[in-house]
Amino acid sequence: MLLGSGELGKELVIAAKRLGQRVIAVDSYNDAPAQQLADGREVIDMLDGHALDAVVAKHRPDIIVPEIEAIRTERFYDYEKQGIQVVPSARAANFTMNRKAIRDLAALDLGLRTAKYRYAASLQELESAADELGLPCVVKPLMSSSGKGQSVIRHPDEVEKAWDYSQSGKRGDIAEVIVEAFVPFHTEITLLTVTQKNGPTLFCPPIGHRQERGDYQESWQPCLIGDEELRLARQIAGKVTGALTGAGIWGVEFFLADDGLYFSELSPRPHDTGMVTLAGTQNLSEFELHARAVLGLPIPRIELRRNGASAVILAEKAGRYPEFAGLEDALGEPDADIRIFGKPLTRPYRRMGVALLSEPEGNDVDALVRRAVAVAAKVRVLCSEN
Repeated sequence: MLLGSGELGKELVIAAKRLGQRVIAVDSYNDAPAQQLADGREVIDMLDGHALDAVVAKHRPDIIVPEIEAIRTERFYDYEKQGIQVVPSARAANFTMNRKAIRDLAALDLGLRTAKYRYAASLQELESAADELGLPCVVKPLMSSSGKGQSVIRHPDEVEKAWDYSQSGKRGDIAEVIVEAFVPFHTEITLLTVTQKNGPTLFCPPIGHRQERGDYQESWQPCLIGDEELRLARQIAGKVTGALTGAGIWGVEFFLADDGLYFSELSPRPHDTGMVTLAGTQNLSEFELHARAVLGLPIPRIELRRNGASAVILAEKAGRYPEFAGLEDALGEPDADIRIFGKPLTRPYRRMGVALLSEPEGNDVDALVRRAVAVAAKVRVLCSEN
């Protein structure tokens, strides 16, 4: 049972179906991307514990795979007691669905290096936190996804706007936000980390990415970093995933700054920046790795085969039943591929698809990213207004 049925869930359904699995896709709206391919679907508010219990009791899944944050995750402990496998585990899902829990685990319990941070549950507390940490600082809801509700405060006049935006973009009913001192990083990376039921923890080649509005715009693999930085990133990723327990793929994010490596965030599922692996950069995509790890199937190795880049295709306005123009031009580019997610509704800056490019190893990755951006720009999202 997939809880959350967006574009990442859609690719996981494909990987699971290829391994002979029956999938029930659950989301808060009908015809979500993964539901279009699954064996069955349910539409519920996953923050309603009673509704969640009812759908689990109805289908009696062997495995529950959360794909989003807005879930009543405390129910997962009871599901595990019923003999249901929760991915990666009930403990991991509960910690990582809330930025407060995972940050305190990383910084306080495990002693990992993170940006300085505070919490704020009101506008007044946000003002105090920003004053204490200094400007610029970053504000994020404790529960959100794809950058929703996230902003940077650069001037005292922006504090109230940041608070209002955090409340409009949060998922769930938690008003509290995390306020982080700004890290002057030069690179952001995602280290996809695979924990197995019967086997060692494995690491994908690091993925670089660029964000706007808190959401990724381009990603590339490999991201070239120093050997010592890579060793430390793997050490940290292994430490935090080991503390959270369970089998599956994790998107572990880091900042690389002139003064070293900072742990940023962690997602216990395929990562949006990891869609670059759909370009054939690895012998197994992040979704195939997740499916194997969840099912307890062997993963002999992860190897880099090609350089790859991804660039997002965004909607410009709110609407419904989108159509896509420019596919012929986009797919006329050598080594290019397009994935349209199938979301039935659009809104400004909503991710509706992704352009993928790959080239043999040794080529210029920066040039490949520029090509991916150019391919994505050829695709236009057309839709009727609401």
